[in-house]
Amino acid sequence: MNVRLAYARDLSGFLALAAQVEHWFGPMVDDPGFRAAVAAHIGDAKALVAVEEPAPAEDGAAEPPLLGGLLFGSDAPLFHVHWLVVSERARGRGVGAALMGDAMKRYVTGPGTVEVITFGADHPGAVVSGARVFYERLGFTPAETAGPGPEGGSRQVYRLTVPS
Repeated sequence: MNVRLAYARDLSGFLALAAQVEHWFGPMVDDPGFRAAVAAHIGDAKALVAVEEPAPAEDGAAEPPLLGGLLFGSDAPLFHVHWLVVSERARGRGVGAALMGDAMKRYVTGPGTVEVITFGADHPGAVVSGARVFYERLGFTPAETAGPGPEGGSRQVYRLTVPS
C-alpha cells in the first residue's frame, strides 16, 4: 500500500468511496458541494489517498480503485480531519492508520490539537464502521457532542492533543 497526495484524476475514486458510506453519512456522490469540497482539498494539497502498491504499467490499464481517502484541514494550532473513508474491501488492513499517519507527518505541527467529528455512541455506524475505536487507538479522546449528521444520526467530536 502507498499513501500519496490525491490528484484531480482521483475524484472518481473519492466518489466511489463515498458511495460505500452514504448510508452512514447521507448523500454525497451527487452532491455538488461534496464534489467541490473534494476538488478544493485536492487543489490545496490537503487530500490523501491510499492505493495498492504500483504494479507494472500496462498501456491503457485503468488505475485500481482507491483503498481509502482523507480530506484534511490545517490551520495551526487547530487541525481537522474533514473526511476519512476506507473501502469496504480494505478495512482492517491498516489503511486508515496509514492515511492518518501520513496526514500527521505532513500537516500537523505541535503544539496543537487535531479534531475529528465521528459517529455518536448510539449511531448504527459507530460499531459497524469501527470509527470510534479507530480514533481511540490513535490516541483521540471523546469530547463534546456535535450537531447531527446530514442523515440525522448523532455525532461526537474526538480530539488529539499534539505536544511541541
